[in-house]
Amino acid sequence: MINRRNFISSSIVAGLGATVANALPVSVLSTSRMKTESNHPLNILILGGTSFLGPHQIAYALERGHTISTFTRGRTVPTIHQDLFDQVESLVGDRENDLEALRGRKWDAVIDNSGRRVSWTRDSAALLKDSVDQYLYTSSTGVYYPYLTEDIGESQHLVREVPAGLDEVRSMEYGYGVMKANSEVEVTKAFGADRTIVVRPTYMMGPADRTDRFTYWPLRLARGGEVMVPGKTNDPVQYIDVRDVAGLMIRLIEQRLAGTFNAVGPPSATDMQAFVHGAHSVFSSAAEFIVVDDYEFLSQHGIHDSVPWIMPTKENYGSARINSDWGIENGLTHTPLADSVRDIYEWWHSGAVSSERMQNMISGPNSLMAREAELLKAWAAS
Repeated sequence: MINRRNFISSSIVAGLGATVANALPVSVLSTSRMKTESNHPLNILILGGTSFLGPHQIAYALERGHTISTFTRGRTVPTIHQDLFDQVESLVGDRENDLEALRGRKWDAVIDNSGRRVSWTRDSAALLKDSVDQYLYTSSTGVYYPYLTEDIGESQHLVREVPAGLDEVRSMEYGYGVMKANSEVEVTKAFGADRTIVVRPTYMMGPADRTDRFTYWPLRLARGGEVMVPGKTNDPVQYIDVRDVAGLMIRLIEQRLAGTFNAVGPPSATDMQAFVHGAHSVFSSAAEFIVVDDYEFLSQHGIHDSVPWIMPTKENYGSARINSDWGIENGLTHTPLADSVRDIYEWWHSGAVSSERMQNMISGPNSLMAREAELLKAWAAS
């Protein structure tokens, strides 16, 4: 299982691009529960667009009558909604050193999904500021790190520099948030506050998730048996279905809204216990939940997170205490957890995932599923 720290590290250093050769479309999965077409068709550019969030944005936008162009390196094969890409203009280049395909073109809006370096965002915003009406930057609630308080809203002060003297883990945590925060600033400098949209999702999950973090839970709960549930009884969890984020973004553009919006769910406070029981309701497997509520034991065995659970201590106290009121007020929807879990499970078994990836989830060197019996035995002994 790719944990949260590995995900942050790979996002900073190498990005998330990868080719999935055996991907198949999953046309039965709904992009959003909101089907109303837009009254004003738009021409939208997506920087990225073939990975996790992008195909859902495309499906929703096309459904509402918009026209889509994507700008990618041409390496990633989408694992969902492949049939829709015949309707999409594909521009090829590289955000590091080749933006030529974007020159001399005009769009109503740009969605920046692949802004994983501040310089990439600065360069694309500078290039597009006179040819695009709105710039939507896909940020993250990671900008709030360190999460020292609760009820964290959009006006929270952001750290703009990585402090000195940090260990490797904390340096990565700070680095990701600082990169996203400074990228937000670069967009606003170029486009102005009245033409800038920033959306800060929490941990996104759903069909086509490339990280295998949240996906662990549908797969594990379907197997049943003794299931290890890390964390104390009231540890909060937050997550958001990728399709809810995609729908919010397109509607914000349609309404020509500007500003910053947390994209966080569920809409009411949820703890880890409620999450696992709700997610398990999709399956008929017999399961016994073994709660491992000793943070010291978990830390000693290298378990600091099992998304959506993050050990809520020190700098991560408020990581699952983000306020979502403003996003909800401006149209953020929340797909029921059972629907999300079912759709993830069906997508995983649709042929979209390689056999190697499946095996790594079950028995790979970083698989929690493979270690679970041993951990539960040690927990019982303690």
